[in-house]
This record gives sequence, structure tokens and C-alpha cells, in this order.
Amino acid sequence: MHKEVKEYLRLRKKLVVLEYAHLFGNNLKAYKACGIPKSTFYEWKRAYIKNGEEGLKRKKPIAKRHPRALSQEVIDKILELRRVYHLGSRRIHWYLERYHGIETSESSVYRTLVRHNESRLPKTASRRTVHTRRYAKNVPGYHVQLDVKFITLQDPKGKKVRRFQYTAIDDATRIRALKIYKRHNQQNAIDLKLKIDRRCVM
Repeated sequence: MHKEVKEYLRLRKKLVVLEYAHLFGNNLKAYKACGIPKSTFYEWKRAYIKNGEEGLKRKKPIAKRHPRALSQEVIDKILELRRVYHLGSRRIHWYLERYHGIETSESSVYRTLVRHNESRLPKTASRRTVHTRRYAKNVPGYHVQLDVKFITLQDPKGKKVRRFQYTAIDDATRIRALKIYKRHNQQNAIDLKLKIDRRCVM
């Protein structure tokens, strides 16, 4: 039987049951005579009262978001690293973990690039060797990697405010320090550098 015919017959069945209950003023008799569970009957009735015949039509199931799916913020960061800096999926995975504390797999990064038609680097992009082993310094505080992330927060009144998240990582100890500042300037970068220096020598 054709799909549209089946759907029409389902809808007619629901309408007949509801019309039977309405004419005889007996819900119990209606759903028992038609072999319909009580919960199903009242579900149909509520849907019909709210939306008429449209409420009785079958709805397409809504895909549920996977609990481990990447947030839109992470997706935007992946696409930015790809489009602006032409990084491969392995480098993006490494960058997110190192500078933003975002743990995700290289395969998740690759699938995100494919979904957004970014699976191929432009021909003008330079080829760089991907180093899987991290280099390190021997002296703590000698070399610190610093990254700045722009974030939007809400104040107690619900107003959106822009802030700057500074992330510093010491190349010797791998200690990571994060702090949010109101302004993006050299003074705040120095302040965070001093903080991670103090943590490295403790």
C-alpha cells in the first residue's frame, strides 16, 4: 500500500474514534469499542483540540543531539583554524587541546571539516611537516606560549559583555594558566606570564 494512503487511513481512524466519542458523549465506550488504549485516545484528543487535524498527523522524528557532539563554539574554532591558518586536522586537534583545553579526537575534527566542505586545503597553502612529538624547554619559565580567545559573557543584569581569555602554557612543565581580562593589551599578557612563572618555581 502506498505511503500516502496508509497515512490517510491512520488519520481517518483517529477522526472516526474522536467523532464517535463526541457524538455519544462517552470516551470510555469510544476507545474500548475501537480497541484503542486509554492513553493513546487522550493523546489524540489533546492533539486535536490544540491543532485540529494537523495535530493528528504523524510528525517526522526530531534527531536528538548526541551528548558528545561538538558545541558550536568548538566548530567555529575548528573552521577558523582551517580557513585562516590552513591547519590540518591533526594540527587543529593539537592546537585546541594545547591552547584552549578542548579535548576532542582528530577524527571528530576531520568529520567537522568534511561536513562544512573544508576537507581539502587550498592549493596555495604551504605544506608543513606535522610534528607529533611536542618540543620542550629544559628550564621552567624560559619559554611560554600565549594565546588569546574572545568570549562573550553575561553580567548579573543579563547584559552581554565581551571579555578576553588569556591562556599561557609553559613549554618545560606544561603548566597551563588561564585568566579572563576586561581588556586585550600587553599589560595583561605580562601579568599572566608572571603568574605562570610563579607557578613553575613553586
